[in-house]
Amino acid sequence: MDDRHTKRIRNISSHLLRIAPENHDTGLQEVLNKGVVELSEAPPNMHKEYQALLTPQAIQFVAEMVKKFDPQVSEILSKRQLNKLHFQQTNFLPDFVKTSSAHQFWRIREIPKRLQDRRIDLGDITPANTGLFKRALNSSACGIQTDFDDGHCPTWANQLKGLFNVYQFVNGSMTDVPPMSHAPLVILRPRAWNMLEHNMMVEGKVIPGAFFDFGLHIFHNGKKMFEHGDGPFFYLPKLESHLEVRLWNNIFSWAESHLGLPLGSIKACVLIESILTSFELEQVLFELRDHCAGLNCGMWDYSASFVSTFGHRKDFILADRKKYVSMDKQYLKSYLELVIKTCHAHGCHATGGMVPSVLPKDNNAKSHQIVQNVCIAKLKEIQAGADGFLVFDPDLIKPLLQVWRQNVPTENQLHVLRQDVQVNAVDLLTLPQGGFTLDGLRNNITVGVLFIQAWLRGVGSFILNGAVEDSATAEISRSQIWQAVRHQCILENDGRKITRALVKNEIAMVTGQLIKTQAKSPSDEQQLTISAQILEELILARDFPQFITTYLYEHHVFIHSKWC
Repeated sequence: MDDRHTKRIRNISSHLLRIAPENHDTGLQEVLNKGVVELSEAPPNMHKEYQALLTPQAIQFVAEMVKKFDPQVSEILSKRQLNKLHFQQTNFLPDFVKTSSAHQFWRIREIPKRLQDRRIDLGDITPANTGLFKRALNSSACGIQTDFDDGHCPTWANQLKGLFNVYQFVNGSMTDVPPMSHAPLVILRPRAWNMLEHNMMVEGKVIPGAFFDFGLHIFHNGKKMFEHGDGPFFYLPKLESHLEVRLWNNIFSWAESHLGLPLGSIKACVLIESILTSFELEQVLFELRDHCAGLNCGMWDYSASFVSTFGHRKDFILADRKKYVSMDKQYLKSYLELVIKTCHAHGCHATGGMVPSVLPKDNNAKSHQIVQNVCIAKLKEIQAGADGFLVFDPDLIKPLLQVWRQNVPTENQLHVLRQDVQVNAVDLLTLPQGGFTLDGLRNNITVGVLFIQAWLRGVGSFILNGAVEDSATAEISRSQIWQAVRHQCILENDGRKITRALVKNEIAMVTGQLIKTQAKSPSDEQQLTISAQILEELILARDFPQFITTYLYEHHVFIHSKWC
């Protein structure tokens, strides 16, 4: 094991003997005697959460899952690298995967009653933030994207706190929230396949974080949620092919079998966050047909995937996102319409992206204007046939539900088949024309620095200029800067090339301003300075780092921070 972890890792055998000294079943004892599983100690003041979640049976369940499916995760990640290399070395462009005629006329397995209405979910709600999670549970949303991905920072304490809060809610022991049957659906978004969980090892290997999140949640909560008709439901992030979806489907079937749940009990909505996946929508739904709860569209992770896939090419430069990128642009409009058409053809929901706006509490005129703008934007998605979308601020639920009720008399639009939509590869691959602005560059730098600083404080999202910023906006921000430097793009303001020197100067200037306006202590100043240095590493790297979250999670500064 890496030296940096040895001080905080101990064999799980002694831990299990401490918290459950009796009644070890033979199979688990054999695993412990072989030293198959290793686990970090509980974070300070987290022993209650640790003992409730990491029981012998739960750990055995997760370990068995890891042993069965981890080789396939490794294969997936290797295939991603090979695909990336292929795109870099050729001018190859993706195209639609052909579907055999035998697979054209089918529908997904029936969707549970409580999943029929997906009009408004709350997004980016990390359950590690107890106050945020409780506020969401008391809202009138249809569901809660209970988030271990974009809006979450995966420290050891955050993972345990978040999973424990969900466990408490499902089991009726959380105070000041309604019972599960009267609350919004808890739809858990585990970490993506690229994220690891350094605090657990199986057979000498650190495990994928998704196994930890999904495994503990489904083990402790799955049966009770199913019996009450309230789950278990999931959002699946950052999948890049139907083969990756097939893996999740197999994991679901395995978990159902091991926990005594009927086939199809687990339902999942796949977030289409890669340009490559948009060419395989039919295949994605077919692979997940027994466990499918639809597909979701999002703007920023999806846009960042263009840089990740084609960033080396000058004909795929993504223009200034602040000035030129919106859901009205051809590549995003086509993507949304294709998702809607494909989903409705097979009887499942298609939902749009998240509204990041946060309404000010002390400015009614400004709040009114924000609500008006949001309603106009989301009405376009409703008119396109979408079945719902997400918001971050619960105060936006009521006005957006009014827009739904005024325009759609039903709880979904599965009957809107959009047979008029004809999307081809060119539609999906045509990026908006435009250049780069100094304002856009500085905004991207600001988001990047503040996001990294948030992670160094153990926080996954933050509010900036009236909107929530998370790893999705940080991803597109650092991606655009990297691409602009890589191709020495021109600033519209004054014709200067965006060079290494220019970007370093802008980072120093922006960071200096942030220190003046936001640093309240020497520690804050130090964090901002370090965050700026890490952002420089990301955007000046010769090869594009695949995910900002992976880069940060593996970074020595994060690993040695008090939060990790």
